[in-house]
Amino acid sequence: MLLTPKRWKYRKPIITSITGKAFRGSTVAFGEYGLKATTSAYITNKQIEAARKVIVRSIKKVGKMWIRIFPDVPFTRK
Repeated sequence: MLLTPKRWKYRKPIITSITGKAFRGSTVAFGEYGLKATTSAYITNKQIEAARKVIVRSIKKVGKMWIRIFPDVPFTRK
C-alpha cells in the first residue's frame, strides 16, 4: 500500500468514535479546488488511493495535486 507507515513507534491504539467537525485543514491551501469530507469517518489508505487515481485521470498532465492527509491511526478492534 502506498500510504501506510513503514513502522509504528508505539502499540496500535483501539479506536474510539469520532465526534464533532474538523477545524484544521478544512480550507484550501494550494490551488483553486479541493476535496472535502461531509461527514465524520475514518479514511483508509485504499480510499485515499482510489480518490487520487480518479483525480489524476481527470486533471491529466495539466494540474498539480497535493494529498494532505495520512492514515496514521490504524483502524483496529480487539
